[in-house]
Amino acid sequence: MTEEITTEQIAQHYSAAMDSVNLINAGQPEGMTDEDWADTVKRNKEHLEIMLAKDFWTTEDLTPLQAAAA
Repeated sequence: MTEEITTEQIAQHYSAAMDSVNLINAGQPEGMTDEDWADTVKRNKEHLEIMLAKDFWTTEDLTPLQAAAA
């Protein structure tokens, strides 16, 4: 059974994915250990990979998600 997703939910998913993109692109914050940063990047890339696998995207630009997940 496929669950319907609304345009508002798609927008929320895209916004959350862009939060991951922006976090990765901003680089390691001052005061964060290398180990914590590596874990943060790993978790956010995994989030982006999960989001990129979704089939509900319509006209959203997925290029930033793909670049940050690479």
